[in-house]
Amino acid sequence: MKILIPFYSTYGHTYQMAKAVAEGAQQVNGAEVELRRIPETIPEERLKEMGALEAQQEFKGIPECTLEDLKDADGVIFGTPTRFGHVSGQMQNFLDTTGGLWQEGAMVGKVGSVFVSTATQHGGQETTIRSLHTTLLHHGMIIVGLPYTFARQMTLEEISGGSPYGATTITGGEGQRMPSENELAAARFQGKHVAEITAKLIK
Repeated sequence: MKILIPFYSTYGHTYQMAKAVAEGAQQVNGAEVELRRIPETIPEERLKEMGALEAQQEFKGIPECTLEDLKDADGVIFGTPTRFGHVSGQMQNFLDTTGGLWQEGAMVGKVGSVFVSTATQHGGQETTIRSLHTTLLHHGMIIVGLPYTFARQMTLEEISGGSPYGATTITGGEGQRMPSENELAAARFQGKHVAEITAKLIK
């Protein structure tokens, strides 16, 4: 059973969530879990000006995601930052290359799930996930979210991301906040939940 986690991360927040998703998926027997990086489209000089080049060194060694990776996977858990309530341009650019997979019906029946990061608590976490769900539905994928059996998404003790649509993290306007333990726990739960459902479907 192959669980693929394609993610795009500018400053490392989504990468941290992706690692937690992978940890959760790896708890399921028989799960072969792969992290894959969505290709960067911003020129290196601009990344340097943004202060993102150094942050991206941490995950630069992770292979870039290919269409074959998607085709070979049984379950796919996408991770993206939010851009004005929608997925990042890098993620959208990659998804726009999947027309051939759509024509083949290569993704039909695979499990699909989404996790995201936003700068603010109300910065489009749910709309971003739902917008990516639209693409997954066009591919015929079976959408899985973060059920309320992960009760910590309802906490009132702290500001925290997470909703039934998927695990999320709040980065702060300057990217100063990395994922909290509660947000990472949600990501682990989602990874395990997706892998468990995938295992049932491929039996």
